[in-house]
Amino acid sequence: MTGRWTMGTADDGFDEQGRAGANQLDLGSFNEAVIIETIRLAGIISRTEISRRTGLTQQSISRILRILLQQGLLVEEAQERAERLGKPRTPVRLRSNAAHAVGIHLDPELLTVAVVDLDGTIVRRETVDLADDLPTDKLIDLTAATVTAALSISQVDPKSMLGVGVAVPGPIDADGSLLALPLQPAWRGLKIRHLLQEKLNHPVLVEKDGTAAAIGERWIGRSARARDFAYLYLGTGVGSGLILNGSIYRGGTANAGEFGQVAALRMGEWDVESGPQMVPECNPTASLPVIAASYGYVEKDLDANDEAKRYKAVCRAAAAGDEAALRAAKRVGQVIGQGAVGLVDLLDIDLVVVGGPAYAPEISKILLTEIGRAVNLHPVAREIRPVVVEESMLQTDAAAVGAASTIFHDAFTPRVSGSSQARRLPK
Repeated sequence: MTGRWTMGTADDGFDEQGRAGANQLDLGSFNEAVIIETIRLAGIISRTEISRRTGLTQQSISRILRILLQQGLLVEEAQERAERLGKPRTPVRLRSNAAHAVGIHLDPELLTVAVVDLDGTIVRRETVDLADDLPTDKLIDLTAATVTAALSISQVDPKSMLGVGVAVPGPIDADGSLLALPLQPAWRGLKIRHLLQEKLNHPVLVEKDGTAAAIGERWIGRSARARDFAYLYLGTGVGSGLILNGSIYRGGTANAGEFGQVAALRMGEWDVESGPQMVPECNPTASLPVIAASYGYVEKDLDANDEAKRYKAVCRAAAAGDEAALRAAKRVGQVIGQGAVGLVDLLDIDLVVVGGPAYAPEISKILLTEIGRAVNLHPVAREIRPVVVEESMLQTDAAAVGAASTIFHDAFTPRVSGSSQARRLPK
């Protein structure tokens, strides 16, 4: 696949962060990006419907589709006969294996690598447990080796590989370096984007995990997520990703969505310097067992140092009807719900999506109920703006699939040249 939209090295139409420049990866025109986005949202769509939705002429659409079909980005479906005119029409769709991206989720305890196709399907997935004392140079080597192995096993066409997205806990800086990660101080200052790009010879983008998950939700969700929403990402802490005006909102430094701060302010939790103090409920994997124990829950046969197993045990207990575990899960949902109220009031949104690796199915109903109650009871505009709370379509691999989707989003989503959300240039 050698069409004009294909990425190559970091010098092929990318800025210093590896992010697509204003030429839209040499896609050809803004109209091409609009047509691709229209087809992506619809899934399968006719030329007539593309014209209706975009306002472009049939002549322009036919010309652009001819190019995209020749490049192999699109395929035609079987002909359908129009109901009124009787003329056959041939719908088109994106070809799922026309493009691939690698998504990396780097958690302090686990590395997840996913090779993802254009439909968001995981072609190959690898996970590696990370040692607490793993040096940063070994971390980069291990990550690069895992990506290389996943690509080799998946046997995807190298020409279809667009790039590598990395999802990490925040904060990060504008050039993709890690800052003060509370659970892994040894990674502070790690220039992960630059180092991985050198190792892999592919463009690399770095996003906060909540931001990546929101991009993935928008990409995979098609028309169901073609609106503004906040994604509440339950992982190492609770973060958020924001889709506003049809695109991801990263903020001035790519650190938008610090949900813990919002929740702390809503709960009135202050530290000794009168700043917001992180509430335990915004790190559910660590706090849920502690809260449950305070309500009388008794842990059985578990390693006290294995946080993940303790969390899963309490979730299973809640599903089994244990009163203390149920109360603890409800408490976590209530606090997250208060933070969500702040987002809903600030952004005037009517959709909240909840997901991430700590979004356990055993307590999902409790979390959705409590968050839904809060965002429909407390916001100022509650009488005119009912808010829908839904679980993510991405499930536990939200960050990895989302990280891969950041590549697709940057390659194919139409944007106005010069938009602050199109690129993150160093200052």
